[in-house]
Amino acid sequence: MGYLKFDKTLLINLEESLQREILCTNRKGAYHSTTVIDCNTRKYHGMLICPVPKLDSENHVLLSSLDVTVIQHRTEFNLGIHQYAGRYFNPSGQKYLRQFEFETVLKTTYRVGGVILIKEKVFTTFENRILIKYTLLDAHSSTVLRFRPFLAFRSVNALTYANPVAKRDYTEINFGIKTCMYDDYPDLYMQFNKKVCFVFQPNWYKNIEYSKELELGLAYKEDLYVPGYFELSIEKGESIYFSASDTFIDPANIVDEYNRGSQVHTPRTSFYNCLKNSAQQFYYHPTESGFYLLAGYPWFKVRARDLFISMPGCSLAVDDPASFEKLMDTAMIALRRFMRNGNCDKVIQEIYMPDVLLWAIWALQEYAKYTSLAQCSVRYGKLIQNIIQYIMSNKHPILILKPNGLLYANGKTNAVTWMNSTFEGKPILPRSGYIVEFNALWFNALKFSVELSRFTNEGKRAAMLEQKANQTESSFVSTFVNKYGYLYDYVDEEYINWSVRPNMLFAISLDYSPLSRTQKRSVLNIVTRELLTPKGIRSLSPRSEGYRPYCTGYQHERDLAYHQGTVWPWLLGVYLEAYLKLYQRRGVSFIERMLIGLDEEMNTHCISSLSELFDGNPPFQSRGAISFAMNVASILHVLKLLDNYNNEK
Repeated sequence: MGYLKFDKTLLINLEESLQREILCTNRKGAYHSTTVIDCNTRKYHGMLICPVPKLDSENHVLLSSLDVTVIQHRTEFNLGIHQYAGRYFNPSGQKYLRQFEFETVLKTTYRVGGVILIKEKVFTTFENRILIKYTLLDAHSSTVLRFRPFLAFRSVNALTYANPVAKRDYTEINFGIKTCMYDDYPDLYMQFNKKVCFVFQPNWYKNIEYSKELELGLAYKEDLYVPGYFELSIEKGESIYFSASDTFIDPANIVDEYNRGSQVHTPRTSFYNCLKNSAQQFYYHPTESGFYLLAGYPWFKVRARDLFISMPGCSLAVDDPASFEKLMDTAMIALRRFMRNGNCDKVIQEIYMPDVLLWAIWALQEYAKYTSLAQCSVRYGKLIQNIIQYIMSNKHPILILKPNGLLYANGKTNAVTWMNSTFEGKPILPRSGYIVEFNALWFNALKFSVELSRFTNEGKRAAMLEQKANQTESSFVSTFVNKYGYLYDYVDEEYINWSVRPNMLFAISLDYSPLSRTQKRSVLNIVTRELLTPKGIRSLSPRSEGYRPYCTGYQHERDLAYHQGTVWPWLLGVYLEAYLKLYQRRGVSFIERMLIGLDEEMNTHCISSLSELFDGNPPFQSRGAISFAMNVASILHVLKLLDNYNNEK
């Protein structure tokens, strides 16, 4: 059996199959997502979901689903599946499923009596277009396929209902139709590669339910509009191709377009290959000059902190330095604009957060290790100098460099760290003052700048930065190290936060650490004992006050639990890098064993990717966004480190 392959036993078991989701994206921010049995369980699911710039900055569901019916001897077998009230599924197309696999394309096999039909889906890279290939592998009599499109034309953040405003008119085009339900939306082009009959039979299918929204206490029912159906005959051995897009395609080009789209991805035949494909799904190229990383799917946009944390793993770790340079060159413009006049970028959100500049230097440090100090210096040396000087001059609106050499940020009224959940506009975790990861990153940035300055023979600058780093090192140890062998999470004047949290990991994972080897081992041991799980690192120790391991319930309940014990895979990458730094080759086998828990995730929740977070207690159920860039990038980074160790002679 292939790496990502499911048989009939799992597929017809709705308790199992409805928990497994698929995701295909393009570089424009559009995507296709549903479950492995093509039954939508979220309002974010759909056959074709894409941006509509005329309306807003959100994605919009144009084509929600496409039901296929096999007709033989005037008997209809509908392969579709929708959930209605009382967990009633109609039609029950899952009973015809035989196999699902995801290697290069999404491939589903159906069997209806003597009919074997294969459906294969491709989402194109630079257009908002989904292409579906239907192949009649076997049939003992004449066969007709009927295609019934379910249209939504609404934001992913909303639901739609039957209404008299929706436009029903359509226009026949080459081998299909185009239609648009509301003003300012693009036309939806639905076409085949051969002549097809369209029967206009408008109807609203009411009260379709999305179980994931119900679980979260959100609105979960909607009505979908079906304008009619397409019908055409198919011969044994024949393939029919369908295209849905916001642009027209010449039907003569559909097959070639499908073939090109099916060959662009690395086959998902291993843990690494799955993560590599997943990393590339975050690439966002909305304009000719802009190249970004989305923070995750299905609802995250480009966030500055996530961008810099994810950048090395999503590019350098898959041996793609060219993409790193495109990402950094785009981000560099936004960083310079922010440092020059405080302007925020229209695409990169939250660039003003106090640790963003520090993460940018860390990303450049990784670039220097992958390429060379010389190349990093030539391309980005000036940017690094500007960032250091900007921070040292106390020009940042939130971040303050204190006389003791430590960075201070006020997080009492606004969430300023990655632990950024809020309630009624106020941070649930008001991490404020001297924040441990900020200062670990700052010490690392200073030492890396010293390294660069020495490389470029700037002795005076190197000496000045070394002096600053020494001061930071001394203050870091006296401020954060406690007698119990771990680090305070943050210290604000007289207040000391004793919670055992994972943020102290950065003080031992970064290339330059202010801690001694003994102190590093002590921190690692406590994290191992209290925070380590098979899926990642807990955001809070079960022994600390306020531990909430389950990120469930209504929005407020989830916000309260978001960083109070939930498990984050990206922090596992930080932990494993720290482990390698301490134990080097002796730690390789341990790290390989630890990654097994995430390897198993390739077959659950979002197939071939990593979810945003997990519950803090067994069975460590996945939660949040179905695919999260920081998680994918961090684990790819560790796999690259392992590969380097294993390739050493």
